[in-house]
Amino acid sequence: MYECIIIGGGPAGTAAAVYAARKKLRSAIITKDFGGQSVVSDDIQNWIGSPHISGQDLAKSLEAHVREYADDVLDIKTGESVARIEKDGDTFSVTTEAGTYQTRTVLITTGSERRKLSIPGAAEFEHKGLTYCASCDGPLFTDKDVAVIGGGNAGFETAAQLLAYAKSVTLLDYGEEFKAEKITVDKVLSHSNMQAHHNAETVEVIGDIMVSGLRYKDRKTGEEHTLDVQGIFVEIGQMPATGIAGDLIERTDYGQIKIDPRTQRSSHPGVWAAGDCTDVLYHQNNIAAGDAVRAMEDIYVSLHAS
Repeated sequence: MYECIIIGGGPAGTAAAVYAARKKLRSAIITKDFGGQSVVSDDIQNWIGSPHISGQDLAKSLEAHVREYADDVLDIKTGESVARIEKDGDTFSVTTEAGTYQTRTVLITTGSERRKLSIPGAAEFEHKGLTYCASCDGPLFTDKDVAVIGGGNAGFETAAQLLAYAKSVTLLDYGEEFKAEKITVDKVLSHSNMQAHHNAETVEVIGDIMVSGLRYKDRKTGEEHTLDVQGIFVEIGQMPATGIAGDLIERTDYGQIKIDPRTQRSSHPGVWAAGDCTDVLYHQNNIAAGDAVRAMEDIYVSLHAS
């Protein structure tokens, strides 16, 4: 019987695991692998304490930190994926392909996956000019022409970040109206090196070794256009990995776990969540790690108060 099982090995899960081990909680971290979404980034520049670090090196660093403190109180179960979490009397059952584990509390840090662009060239040029993380990769496109695909808040926030580096930013929105907040739209579009197009359906990513442009179609006229850009930033939504909880906890219409931001508690007693799988306003590696620490502090208090 574990006191806590942590599900996920990104910045949130590993931060929680380090704190659980240091607090001597009998716990386990279950993850397919370490690193989270950023493992594919060549150069992460916003991970605090490391001006430059690759996603692979970040993953190694996170795992090493967990193993440094694991000792005999924290079990590290890599290569396993959780299939479901179920309430089992006063405790929980966490089931993977390797078996079922019992625990008094659960911390879900399963993150999310960015919705991928499924058009010709998108997969081929991912990490070769096409990226899903402006905060990770934005500075790599300093003084270059770039495009942002997506007209929601995430798309305009990405454009705002890129305006600090890029020569020009062109945002392509599939719909007739931007979904982002008007105040954000107005502020971003006020920049002289920023432009945006409605009814723009991206149809192909163009390039040789690296991205050199994209083609998009005007959904009203049917006319196709070519946009010469060296970078493409995709912001067409995220898919939180929360299906393992079933109906045990409340989730938003988008599948994000609803949490109390003061404690990271979910709607079900004994279950906490942190990171990109939750409905917090902002999703970043550093925020995820901090949220997980908050959760583990609350889990510790909860366990020792009972």
